[in-house]
Amino acid sequence: MAQHGSYLATGEDRSSGETANELKRGLSSRHLQMIAIGGAIGTGLFVASGGTISQAGPGGALAAYALVGLMVFLLMQSLGEMSAKIPVAGSFQSFGTRFVSPSFGFAIGWNYWFNWAITVAAELVAAGIIMDFWFPGVPGWVWAGIFLLVLTGLNALSAKAFGESEFWLSLIKVSAVVIFLIAGVLMIFGILGNSSPGLSNWENREDVFHGGWVSIISVFMIAGFSFQGTELVGVAAGEAKNPRREVPKAIRTVFWRIMLFYIGAIFIIGCLIPFTDPSLLASGEADIATSPFTLVFSRAGIAFAAALMNAVILTAILSAGNSGLYASTRMLYAMAHDGMAPKIFGRTNTRGVPIPALLATASVGLFGFLSAIIGQGAAYSWLLNMSGLCGFIVWAGIAISHYRFRRGFLAQGNNVSDLPYKASLFPIGPLLAFALLILVIAGQNYEAVLAGRALEVLSSYIGLPIFIALWLTHRFITKSKVVPLLEMDLTGPKDLEDGPRGGTQ
Repeated sequence: MAQHGSYLATGEDRSSGETANELKRGLSSRHLQMIAIGGAIGTGLFVASGGTISQAGPGGALAAYALVGLMVFLLMQSLGEMSAKIPVAGSFQSFGTRFVSPSFGFAIGWNYWFNWAITVAAELVAAGIIMDFWFPGVPGWVWAGIFLLVLTGLNALSAKAFGESEFWLSLIKVSAVVIFLIAGVLMIFGILGNSSPGLSNWENREDVFHGGWVSIISVFMIAGFSFQGTELVGVAAGEAKNPRREVPKAIRTVFWRIMLFYIGAIFIIGCLIPFTDPSLLASGEADIATSPFTLVFSRAGIAFAAALMNAVILTAILSAGNSGLYASTRMLYAMAHDGMAPKIFGRTNTRGVPIPALLATASVGLFGFLSAIIGQGAAYSWLLNMSGLCGFIVWAGIAISHYRFRRGFLAQGNNVSDLPYKASLFPIGPLLAFALLILVIAGQNYEAVLAGRALEVLSSYIGLPIFIALWLTHRFITKSKVVPLLEMDLTGPKDLEDGPRGGTQ
């Protein structure tokens, strides 16, 4: 497995001996920082958070988001250690192939591609629902088609163009969350708005933790879906200008982002809106445009701000779709170079954009047109459930890959101090994250299992048997084995190994 995958950043075509079909390192420090900061801020926070509070109460939702936040923090440490050392576009797929087995990497890669390709479709459905706020007479599939063309066009320009567009889109939604947090605090203290409930919504323990631990576990899937996107920095590392310096800096922002944005927002929503509020309960389906953020501004008596918040939500949706299209395109490109996808998907244009992979991924976004067939809210829920489990499987793959990476790194005579970034909680970090992921995967829709609702069970868990089938089928055909610790390929991309290392952190 020597030199496996090292061309993913530099574009060296091993079959021809020429430099061709390469990605270009066009992402700067501020691009990577904002991708890391804004990667997880999307419809999960602006839209789905209302459903979690109505289901588990404000305290239950807070506990669920905090536990998933801890899990993501541990996973980002694991990802940071591997991505800083080996910053390639294949990221999780390359790590799974190098440190576990080629079959495991194959299954992880296709799983991740499917995850984000479907997420793009889900975001298109959500965009159509949001646009209904202003244009109630226009079918959602019209907006889905328009936004799909816009996102595909942005990604077709260059990695730098993607980074620039994502920087500004993320800046808008980050600014909106900060303003929301400030306004929310002012409303809690009665400085803004007509009246304030203070902390009265947190006084009754049965209301605060509605349904107890059972409800907390049941909203794990929604919370996890909300955080999906934090791992984007691992994929972007393959096109970062100085990944061994910038990836650690980006990873370090994850925990504080989670604490401030998600925990702070859930707390404020829990203070200002009772979990039994009918509008909050309606925010998960056809009335998804009435997000908790919009409700808070509306009750502050600022009607214009409510309309503006819907525009911010639309920006967040486009940002998530933009990032999803980028990540899944790069994963398909990387798999093509590793012989795990058709070779055509490994081709790039002169700007370093893998156009065939981009078009193939964008075609999956056509699922967004499901909104015209089975209803906007229903399509959104189905797509969210399907992609949510895929994301958890990828995260489990990160934990497994990191555990074996560190063991292999030490077994080959290396010192932890030589790593550009070190996960400080190893081995507890990846082991605890993996255990939490097993709990999340098993319990995300247990109600449907117990009630015998077959269609719901299928939509919630279909990703797991598909992943296992991919893994076992590839192993059966290729006869691949688990990679021995002493045979792991720990080399980074050729351009980094031959040039300046960019400093360590």
